[in-house]
Amino acid sequence: MYEILGYPSTWTVAPGETIEFKVSCAQALRYDADLVRIRSGDVSPGAPGLKETVVLPGIATGIAGRPQGTETGSRAVAPAFSEPAAGSKSWILAVMPTLPCNGGDQVILSRWDEAARIGYLLGLDREGCLFWEQGSGGKSERLTLGLPMTARQWYLVAVNMDLDAGTVALRQIPANPLLAVDSHAQASGRLASVDPVALAGLALTMGAAATGKPFPQYARHYNGRLDSPTLLPYGAADADLAQLRVEPQARRLAAPPLVAWDFSRRIDTDVIIDTARPWSEGRIENLPARGVPGLRWDSSVMFWRERPDHFAALHFHDDTLEDARWETDFSLTVPEDLPSGLYAARLTGARGEQERITFIVRPKPGGPRKRIAFLASTATYMAYSNSHYRLDEEGMEMKSGNFMVLYPWETYLGEHRELGLSMYDTHSDGYGVYYASRLRPVFSMHLQCRTWSLNGDTHFLDWLDEKGYDYDVITDDMLHAEGLQALEGYKVVMTGAHPEYWTTRMWQAMVAYQGLGGRLMYMGGNGFYWRCAYHPEKPWLMELRRTETGARYSETPAGESYHSYTGEYGGTWRRIGIAPQTLTGIGTTATGFDASSYYRRRPESHDPRVAFMFAGVEDEIIGDFGSSGGGAAGDEIDRVDFRLGTPPHTLIVARSEKHTRYYNVVPEETTYHHPTINGEEAKHCYADLVFYECLNGGAVFSTGSITWGASLAWNGYDNNVSRITANVLSRFADATPFVFPQASGR
Repeated sequence: MYEILGYPSTWTVAPGETIEFKVSCAQALRYDADLVRIRSGDVSPGAPGLKETVVLPGIATGIAGRPQGTETGSRAVAPAFSEPAAGSKSWILAVMPTLPCNGGDQVILSRWDEAARIGYLLGLDREGCLFWEQGSGGKSERLTLGLPMTARQWYLVAVNMDLDAGTVALRQIPANPLLAVDSHAQASGRLASVDPVALAGLALTMGAAATGKPFPQYARHYNGRLDSPTLLPYGAADADLAQLRVEPQARRLAAPPLVAWDFSRRIDTDVIIDTARPWSEGRIENLPARGVPGLRWDSSVMFWRERPDHFAALHFHDDTLEDARWETDFSLTVPEDLPSGLYAARLTGARGEQERITFIVRPKPGGPRKRIAFLASTATYMAYSNSHYRLDEEGMEMKSGNFMVLYPWETYLGEHRELGLSMYDTHSDGYGVYYASRLRPVFSMHLQCRTWSLNGDTHFLDWLDEKGYDYDVITDDMLHAEGLQALEGYKVVMTGAHPEYWTTRMWQAMVAYQGLGGRLMYMGGNGFYWRCAYHPEKPWLMELRRTETGARYSETPAGESYHSYTGEYGGTWRRIGIAPQTLTGIGTTATGFDASSYYRRRPESHDPRVAFMFAGVEDEIIGDFGSSGGGAAGDEIDRVDFRLGTPPHTLIVARSEKHTRYYNVVPEETTYHHPTINGEEAKHCYADLVFYECLNGGAVFSTGSITWGASLAWNGYDNNVSRITANVLSRFADATPFVFPQASGR
């Protein structure tokens, strides 16, 4: 399984641009590559199956595949500097371990040459006890405190070095003595001296130790937070440790520090600042978390830009990954005449091993546009990326009401944690994942049996091709980067099954598009739910803070609700104050994964305003079939709420019913728990199929269900879900403007 694995340099590419493919093989083998256009990827029972067409054969031949390694774990790295060779010096810093006992050493701070064993390290041993280690070449000696640190508690730490006497004193003081009265510890001893000349050439690494190897470059990763690492030109006293509680610019020290790293500066970048030396900068690597509370945070402020000194911490983890850094095996310059669509580099080994590295060819910038655009939910693909939560969470099988069947890709990821996490996972220390990257193999971009990622969206591409529609494929990445310009020229935009994650810029672009008369077909459920943020300089990185409420697998702790990339408040768009109902007429109400249901038409479906929608459809029951749970209304479902912004003239033409007790109403839908908040008994456990007109001739059609698309191909594409979708798309693609109705007075 997955003898060949790869990823592209980008997910969205235009004709004339070049895309690179990075490939790793479990063992040495040779493979060839063809360019294929993907029409359908879902091979689950009743689904359309894999449908692909070779567009360009032999885009690469005889490539010598080989294993490529991936290195996880975050750190901060600063340039080498000189330290005193005589007298005294001391490091003072604040640390908060989040997984103090992790089966081995964790290095908090180091200047270390592993091969020569020269330098020093400050870390935690396998028991969670603080240690200081020095090496003079060939051997090293360690001083260890006898009391382990307590998880998620701040400590003030000092390492005093008397260079003339060759002694070291190490101590830890709990920052909150009420919670850790037994954690004071100190020790001293004589350790081998460190060659100052050799030390001067070593970088400062925080959160890990350098190995001196090409791979892995870093090891012994720390799980926890670090605040204000400062090097003093004298032996630190308790008064100096107390100064760590004071904001950096107001500290009173006996002498200016030699080094003073202030992580409260430039939180929205990858840069860290040394305030003791002008123009001295380091960088964070492999995604340590920023914008998180540090030692000085006292709950009086929640936004890191208001009091940055309260958020002067980096949170390191041993399982983060920004860039797999695989070498490029081959590349492709996209032909100028290649139509927009979903494509893949199909790799085939000598023994039949295969891998499809998917990507989207967008329309050429400034070129002609089709009337129809399918909007691929690349932000949502990023959020789900390489999810482990079904495998990792205890009792997960009981939440669906079914025996849980793991897909092969899930078990593979369980065995290959080096490929990184998704935003649905938790780090090894239990904290939620804030960042995700596409510079690695991302399984939510694979063709597999999953309804709510790329694979589910191929139901719509397959249907569009089957019905003969001419369309472009655009992406969330485009919408965020280009704003309204990405939508200009399209008469109608059709979403996929699950556009759950949206940035502010994406939201604003869609509002502007609707205001200019654009038509939106929201074809899914649980859409426009979470606000996310992209890194301003690294478009391959996305950030998410799950604040306050919402259906989620982890909860963002207090003080961490604002994105570090943009400073925006995170959470659901509903909680932020702009509910999805204002954009699509409906918003998330419940989730369930055991079985899907159907819609029943309402009297509004006979309104002349929607006569076009039901042309040729006499059935009262809509969508009591499909390859995902047996119905068109399922997985995650949305409903109308006029209090949250559903336009007053909205027509609810059909509503789902008979959802099982395993459908859970989302937390924001109820203020307290009671016996009838789930399933058919729940007040709001249904999906609404809606239509309304917008100003300037536009309109919105929303299905409110993730599984609507999985019903399109049923019975050879001859069914009422397919007919309604075709009726709406044909009318929305027509230039004839919709007439805005008279106010209903709702």
